Amino acid sequence: MLLEKIDSPTDLKKLTLPELPQLAEEIRHFLIQKLSATGGHLAPNLGVVELTLALHYLYNSPEDKFIFDVGHQAYVHKMLTGRQNRFDTLRQKDGLCGFVKRNESEHDVWEAGHSSTSLSAAMGMALARDLKGASNKVIAIIGDGALTGGMALEALNHIGHEKRNLTVVLNDNEMSIAPNVGAIHNYLGKVRSEKIYRKAKDELDWLLRKVPAIGGKLARTAERVKDSLRYLVAPDGMLFEEFGLKYFGPVDGHDITKLFEAFKQADSVEGPVLIHVLTVKGKGYTPAEEDSHKWHGITGSYKIESGQVVKPVGPPMYTEVFGNTLIELAERDKRIVAITPAMPGGSGLLKFADKFPDRMFDVGIAEQHAATMSAALAMEGMKPVFAVYSTFLQRAYDQVVHDICRQNLNVIFAIDRAGFVGADGETHQGVYDIAFLRHIPNMVIMMPKDENELRNMMKTAVDYEEGPIAIRYSRIAGTGVAIDDTMTPIEIGTWETVREGDYAAVLAIGPMVQVAEEAAELLKREGINVRVVNARFVKPLDEKMLQAMAKERIPLMVVEEGAVQGGLGSAILEYYTLQGIQPVSIHIAGVPDRFIEHATIKEQRAESGLTAEAIAKQLGSLAVRKRQKAT
Repeated sequence: MLLEKIDSPTDLKKLTLPELPQLAEEIRHFLIQKLSATGGHLAPNLGVVELTLALHYLYNSPEDKFIFDVGHQAYVHKMLTGRQNRFDTLRQKDGLCGFVKRNESEHDVWEAGHSSTSLSAAMGMALARDLKGASNKVIAIIGDGALTGGMALEALNHIGHEKRNLTVVLNDNEMSIAPNVGAIHNYLGKVRSEKIYRKAKDELDWLLRKVPAIGGKLARTAERVKDSLRYLVAPDGMLFEEFGLKYFGPVDGHDITKLFEAFKQADSVEGPVLIHVLTVKGKGYTPAEEDSHKWHGITGSYKIESGQVVKPVGPPMYTEVFGNTLIELAERDKRIVAITPAMPGGSGLLKFADKFPDRMFDVGIAEQHAATMSAALAMEGMKPVFAVYSTFLQRAYDQVVHDICRQNLNVIFAIDRAGFVGADGETHQGVYDIAFLRHIPNMVIMMPKDENELRNMMKTAVDYEEGPIAIRYSRIAGTGVAIDDTMTPIEIGTWETVREGDYAAVLAIGPMVQVAEEAAELLKREGINVRVVNARFVKPLDEKMLQAMAKERIPLMVVEEGAVQGGLGSAILEYYTLQGIQPVSIHIAGVPDRFIEHATIKEQRAESGLTAEAIAKQLGSLAVRKRQKAT
């Protein structure tokens, strides 16, 4: 076994070129076996095995900088840099991260869990290298899906302007998470398919290499002739060369010899270059090749032989409830359209797309565009539902403020993965959206305690005509409650008491309502009756209830699976302060002021003190203090 001999890039370089294909197969077997137990991003990593081998074989990490866009395709990189023996802990608490992680290895030089950042990072590292007088290589590896992100195009524009030595590897597998869309995708498709173009280009490159080196005015004329000849065979012009990068490719990303040739050729050129590498997402595992969308990121275990994913039995996920309910609402209201930034499956919109193909818009990895497009749709009388993960909505903050809320437009935000997300970890935690949305004028924010209330909130949002409204929900299964036949709108800004009690009151949102009820049940055994309030509207607050509880002089505890700073607890404190009301006491249990790393959601809640036991302990102490004061 060659893989057993590899513990560092130095070990890899001891192998001969003919041994590398065998090592590639061993790596694929290793990944398929390990991820069948841990889950993870299987298809993206199977597709970049030869590419990653070529990089580490030809270059010298960490002196040469490998910058992986997103980072979920860096498993092979981790294996080649001394982390094979930790793959049993992948995406588990205190285990190997599913993304590039700087504190794991000196070979991890850039962290990202969001796409389209690698080119900007590469530009910064290239500039720093030149300012320091160093000569190391800087290589960014970016997928064709990530290239649609506006940030990547901004970086390409600057890279072409600066003309620094920098290599961009375009890993083109025709996929991001879902199938790619858009003009850039179509352009790359034409480059892939134009066999006549590729043959002509190869012959032209051979011819141009035969042109002798000459100087002065004649040399400049010859270069212009070369450029003109290239455009004679290029499909619709060379997009990347127009950006100022020297283009090489397309290259078979599973042929190590051809990859070596492409990298060596690129290294001989001054200035920025782009190597267009064609790969197969899921390469080497038939189920993943046939459905790379499904196998992009497997959250649980699977059976290797059949490819059957082991799914937990129980209530539907909130995402599924959202998707099914949106179809029901859209059948009655033709104004409803759905928008997603490259996440139709993850956001539960595949059935909607089948049912209403002309009312479903996948804009690719372009959250900013999605937000502003939603604003314009609303302005023209449509009911746009912008379905987006909480962590990705961060990327469209300016558009939410400037284009949607400032113009007070009827955009519905369906914010999935709100709260902890488990194994995806700190780059994907949806714990900041309350804080960055709550202070924006005109915004309404709500969160359901169960799947039936989610349906009612969706009806509320569709009926609401006073501006933007957001529904946030978690990456978990529902509670298993009965579903009402008819959806009933909820009065904006109203909370509900789900459990009576007089010693203390806990104000909870979303899944924390159930946790608070469990805590109250624990306290009931000790003779302490705690009130539980479903504070389902974060904005506006239920001011009547807050005033009533202040008059009642009951201690309050706010429980939220979100950042403490700027969250629901902060909102309640602000309200009492502005009203000049002095409550007995307010305690806030939420996500502390640090990034919570990958683990199970249960473990992340425990780390943050958001368990029934931890809440019961705090509530119990509040109730005891109140009892002591009373006596």
